[in-house]
This record gives sequence, C-alpha cells and structure tokens, in this order.
Amino acid sequence: MDYQKKYRQWLDSSYLKEEDKEELRSIAGNEEEILDRFYKDLDFGTGGIRGKIAIGANRMNIYTVGQTTQGLANYLLQKVEKTQEKGVVIAHDPRKMSREFTEQAAQVLTANGIKTYLFDDIRPTPELSFAVKMIGAAAGIVITASHNPPDYNGYKVYAENGAQILPEIADEIIAEISKIENYSKVKLISLEEAKERKLCKILGEVFDRVYYEKVKTLSLSKDEEIDEEIKVVYTPLHGTGNIPVRTILKDRGFKNVFVDEEQAQPDARFSTVKSPNPENPEAFERAVGLGKKVGAEILIATDPDCDRIAIAVLNKKNNYIFLNGNQTGALLLDYILKRRQEKGKLPQKGFVIKTIVTSEMGRVIAEHYHIPTYDTLTGFKFICNKAEELEQEGGIFLFGYEESIGYLTGNFVRDKDAVISAMLIVEMAAFYKKRGLTLLDVLQSLYERHGYFLEYLDSIFLEGLEGEQKMEMIMASFRKEFPRISGMTISRKIDYLLSLQYDFERQKEEIIDLPKSDVLKCFFTDGSWYAIRPSGTEPKIKIYMSLLGKTRAEAEEKLAKVKSVVFGKIENELAN
Repeated sequence: MDYQKKYRQWLDSSYLKEEDKEELRSIAGNEEEILDRFYKDLDFGTGGIRGKIAIGANRMNIYTVGQTTQGLANYLLQKVEKTQEKGVVIAHDPRKMSREFTEQAAQVLTANGIKTYLFDDIRPTPELSFAVKMIGAAAGIVITASHNPPDYNGYKVYAENGAQILPEIADEIIAEISKIENYSKVKLISLEEAKERKLCKILGEVFDRVYYEKVKTLSLSKDEEIDEEIKVVYTPLHGTGNIPVRTILKDRGFKNVFVDEEQAQPDARFSTVKSPNPENPEAFERAVGLGKKVGAEILIATDPDCDRIAIAVLNKKNNYIFLNGNQTGALLLDYILKRRQEKGKLPQKGFVIKTIVTSEMGRVIAEHYHIPTYDTLTGFKFICNKAEELEQEGGIFLFGYEESIGYLTGNFVRDKDAVISAMLIVEMAAFYKKRGLTLLDVLQSLYERHGYFLEYLDSIFLEGLEGEQKMEMIMASFRKEFPRISGMTISRKIDYLLSLQYDFERQKEEIIDLPKSDVLKCFFTDGSWYAIRPSGTEPKIKIYMSLLGKTRAEAEEKLAKVKSVVFGKIENELAN
C-alpha cells in the first residue's frame, strides 16, 4: 500500500485517540517523516518488534503493540495446548511507554481469555525467562529495547521453554499478525475487568526471592576460598539490575559494593549516559570516578534490561582496563571449568555453546578441559534452544556466551543473565584476589597458554529505507567476493544465508547445518577471521574481526591490515 494512503487511513481511523491523530497532523507536509513512519509495518523479526516510539505503522505504539499481541494470542490459542490456563508472563524495563505497552499486551491477552502474569514493577529480562519456566506458562513477553537510544522500545517473545522464539515460530506468529488488518480487529478488555475475572495476577517480591535463591546455587567457591572484602563498583545504568544485582552480591557475602545512586534510579531518558550500552567504555564514566574514589578493584555495569554485563579491572598503574565480551567470556568459561574440575564436578558429557561471531579462544579453552564447543547463529535464542536439544540427548550445559557481553550458566534461565553473571564475575575476581591475582593477570596467562586472540567490533548505522538498501548493497558486494589481504591467505568462506561453506584448500563446497541468516564469514589459514552482518535489532551493519597471533603485536599488525582492506571496500560501496 502507498505510504501516503496508509498515513491517511490512520488519520481517518475511528480507533486512534485524538491526541495521536494530532501527532500525525503535526507531520503533515513532512514527506520524509511520513515515508519513514508508513513505508512498511514494524517488522516482527526473529524475536519480536523494536523501533522508535511514535504514532505510525513503522513505530512502537499501543496500536502496533496491540496488533502484535492479537497475532501472538491467535498463534498461541492454535498451537500451544491449554494456553488460556497456562497463561503468559509479561515483564518490562523502565523505558518510556514500557508500562503502557505491558498493560496493553495484558489487556489483549486477557480479552482472548488468556491468563496473564504481570510483575508489579520493572524486572530483568532473565527473570522473565525464569518465570516462564517456573510457572509453566505458554509464553512470555518482555517490553524492552535493551541498550537502544531513549526514543526506542521493543517487544520480545519467549516460548514455553523460557527461551526467545526461534525463526520458524516467529514466521508463524508473523503470519497471524498479518491477518490483523488494523487495530479495530484487536480484542480488548480493561485490566480491572481482567482482574475481576481472575485473568490477571501480579508477581512481586516473593517471586523475586525464588529467583535469587536459584541464582545462588550456581556459586562455585566457598566463603573461605574467596576474598569477600574485594571492592566493587556497580552501575545498573538506570535499568532493571539495581535491586537484583545488589541483592545477590549482598547475599553472597560481598561487603564492599558501591553504587552511583543517581545511576541506580530508573530513568527512561538515561540522563547520565550518552548511551546505556555497557559495551561502550563511555558508559562507565561515572563508575570510573566512583571507583577511583573508593579504591575499587573491579567495575561492573549491566544494560537496562539486565541481560548483558561488562567489566573493567584495575591494573598495576591504577587505571581501569575495559574487557570486551570475548575476554570476559573466556575468563568466566575458564573459571567455571577450572572450579568444576578441581571439585570433581566436571561432567564427561558437559558442553559449551558460543555464537559464530564469538572468539575461537573459548573453543580452545574448552578443549583444554576436554569439553566440546558448539556454534550457533548470533543470538541467545539459538544458544539456549541448542542447549535444550543437547540436554535431551544426555548432555550437560556448562556455559553459553556471545561476544556482545551475554553469558549464561545453569538451566533454570534460558537467556543471557547479567544477575547470574554479576555474581560469578565478582566471585571469580575475589577467588583470584585471594591468590594474589587480578583478572588481568589471569587473562594474560590464558593468552600465554592458548595464543593471543585480538577481537574487534565496529558498526555502521544506516537508518531508514535508504539505509536498508545500502546494507543490502554492502552484503551483496562481499557475497560476490571477499577482498584479498596482503600476507594472509583465505582458507574458507561461509555464506550463512545460503547455508554454504567453501573450503579453498580442498576446493570443496559443503552444506552447513545451521538456520539461514544474512551473515558472511571469511577464515584465514592462521585461524584469524572476520564476519559481516546486518543487525537484527538496530539499523546498522556489524563487522566482527578476530586475529590470532603469538603476541599482541603480531595480532595488532594483522588487525590493521584487515581493517584497512575491509573498511576500504565498505566505504567504496557507500560512496557509489
């Protein structure tokens, strides 16, 4: 449908509130804005929807949330037995409109006779995953846009097993959503009516305590094995992690946890940070200041929905060194396997899972402990569903992680969990402190044992319709040919969209056993690689690089060459 026609349909509709129509009138004559809001419906991707908050078909608002939820309800009622009885759990973060979207989803579900469980306030995404499993719900919904800018929000869907839905389920939900022509087809009742009909239950602190107690069972070192006096600075970056992370660290016995109280407060504007993404060292600015003031040995930060966590460690020169997701993942993996081995609890059928854009250092570490590693596509939905598949075959899930600072151990949560990770990271640092080591010392010893893995990640933001077209052009160019790099020989290339791998050394093409995804990966004979893919949640293309050297200097030299060639090719494409 023509975007102008759709714009007029929304303006003339009987179901839009007057203030929402006024917002649409305010953009009359702004061709670019009307195009961006109406050239397509907000995409339901592999896990849900995400976009800017505004009125329009390609925006997050109560109308698009309502239509999405009606489509989800229709799917669940057809495909999941006893959906109405099992119900759906809904959690949300502190973003703008999060509570409104949560209540909108609940109103739609209960109007369809589906019981809902709402948390009384903001909660971490992993606690939602836990709740779906614990309650035995038919599905879960989280209203969050993770670390996106303040004008964004999102809607993630979880399956019965507590993991984010897989693409094949997403496709079926999309088919149902597409049948909801407009908001007038959405069923609604008030929350008051839902509560009167006993279709809406509120979850509170009692449920939180059940989750906390399960998290503490994952501790790997006793009190006498760690230094509980370790000094830690924590920032939840105005998100959901404040109460759960502080509670877990306190319960675990850590006495010196310092928090910037301003950043502890939920804030939809994330007013003290440029971006609430702990992957960016700038997000740690206030934590660094507080850390220097109190003499903290480690800084930790969680993203707004508290499923991702980043850390910085004090070095011998009293500067904080930021670790990337691959480095933190390697440390956690080694700590978990080491402690289990020392306690005689490293299972023979144990396994580790990482994503295709995560460093191979994890595989090498796991091999050191004779534990196999499995690869999945990017995203914890793939990690957790693969874990469940392997568990059904008798395997024991030990650790799953991805380079974008997401980690998980245990099997009662089926998503990356920064509450669990925070406890283990601080415990790990305290364990090594007791032995006179910092996490930087341990990381260096891992490099000396396994080789120097140097990782690099960059993103190029390309918004709107033009941005989508440019991303397609870049992917097509690399899909046609990977550029040659002086002194480095390409050994393999994988096109995950075609499920094909080509081995240059054997001159052989093979089919790979992974779901299709728009990702390209280039491998070199020395074990280095790079990959490129459009983001599934943000308007950007992501470039991953991992260079392997005997020393940091050797790895840095290789990285400089690969960056120069790859980004040169991208710039040429963008200039066309």
